[in-house]
Amino acid sequence: MIENIHLLSVSNTEGFLTEIKSRNHKLTADEPIESGGTDKGVDAYELLLASLGTCKAITMRMYANRKNFPLKDVKINLKHYKINAADCDGCKTKEGKIDKIDIEVEITGDLSEAQKARILEIGEKCPVQRTILSEVIINTTSKI
Repeated sequence: MIENIHLLSVSNTEGFLTEIKSRNHKLTADEPIESGGTDKGVDAYELLLASLGTCKAITMRMYANRKNFPLKDVKINLKHYKINAADCDGCKTKEGKIDKIDIEVEITGDLSEAQKARILEIGEKCPVQRTILSEVIINTTSKI
């Protein structure tokens, strides 16, 4: 059974400048100047981080609203980088590079420590994070 279908269109006609369309929204992606782009939009990894951070923030907000917790603000800083697999003690991969994402979450409001802990715990269960960490099938077809 297929559920929760999300549709998106990406169009790149020149250089790295790329237009993204979804429903009634448009975004622009590009590469930084030092990577050969024009820096007129965020890059693909920044979009990935934005998706993850947005999902976590919305998931935490939805939970707090449902529980009537007095959550005021959610701020999330994310950083993506690569590390040597050999330097990662707990990783299965032992050769090459491993992607790493560091996430710093700040929540404010008149919340108890238990409420804060629960909101943060729920944020770890956001659908985008679960997708990133799960087995994913990418099926690419072409129109030539």
